[in-house]
Amino acid sequence: MIHFVGAGSGAADLITVRGKNYLEAADVIIYAGSLVNPQLLDYAKEGCQIYNSAEMTLEEVLEVMFAAEKDGKTTVRLHTGDPCLFGAIREQMDVLEEKEIKYDSCPGVSSFCGAASALNLEYTLPDVSQSVIITRMAGRTPVPTKESIESFASHHATMVVFLSTGMLEELSQRLIEGGYTADTPAAIVYKATWPDEKTFVCTVGTLAQTAKEHNITKTALMIIGDVVAHNHYDRSELYNPEFTTEFRKGTIR
Repeated sequence: MIHFVGAGSGAADLITVRGKNYLEAADVIIYAGSLVNPQLLDYAKEGCQIYNSAEMTLEEVLEVMFAAEKDGKTTVRLHTGDPCLFGAIREQMDVLEEKEIKYDSCPGVSSFCGAASALNLEYTLPDVSQSVIITRMAGRTPVPTKESIESFASHHATMVVFLSTGMLEELSQRLIEGGYTADTPAAIVYKATWPDEKTFVCTVGTLAQTAKEHNITKTALMIIGDVVAHNHYDRSELYNPEFTTEFRKGTIR
C-alpha cells in the first residue's frame, strides 16, 4: 500500500493525526526534501528506509515504490502542504493504477491556510470577497494561457500566488493590468508556520520592493486583495440575531 500524505505547511505538529500514524507505520518514506520539515522524519520507526525525492526523478521515485510493493512493504509518499496543490501527484497515481498498485491520499494543511493563520486573516469576508483564486506565475514551467494573472485579477477576488517570489515586479505589473490598483492591499508570507516565518503587509505596487528590503527570494506566498486590510466588511448573517437558520429562529427587530 502507498499512502500519499500531506506534511502540512511547515510546523511539524500541523500534520494530521492520520498522516502521523501513517509515518509511524511506514516501512519506506519518500519525502519532498526541499520543503518538508525534516522533524517529521522523527516519527519514522527504526529500520524505515527514507528517501529524499528532491534528489530523484519521477522514474526513480516509482522504482522505490515498486520495490517496496514487491517486498510487501508500506510506503508513505510525503508531500509538502496538501498534496493536491502543486504536488505533482497525479502522474505518480496514474502509473500506480496501471500497475494495479493500491494507494490512497491523506490531506494536509496547505501553506495558503498557514499563510492566513500567520496574518490572522479571513480570505472570505462578507461583501469584500467570497472567492479565493490559487495560482502561480508562469516561469520555467508554463501556465495555461486561459489562466493568466490578468484574467484572474479582473475578478477582484482574493488571490494567493504560489511559486512566484522571484518575479514580483512582473506580478505587480500584470495584476495592475488586470484591474487591481497599485494601492490594493497585499501581503508576503515567508515560510508560513515554520519557526522562521515572516509576514509583510504591503500593496500590489510595492511587492517587489518589500521582498527586496527583507531579502525574500523564495519560499513565500503572496496574498492579494482587500481582505488583507480587513477594514470594511459586512457582519456575517449566520450569527445575526435577526437571521433565521436551520438551528435558530431569528428575532424581529
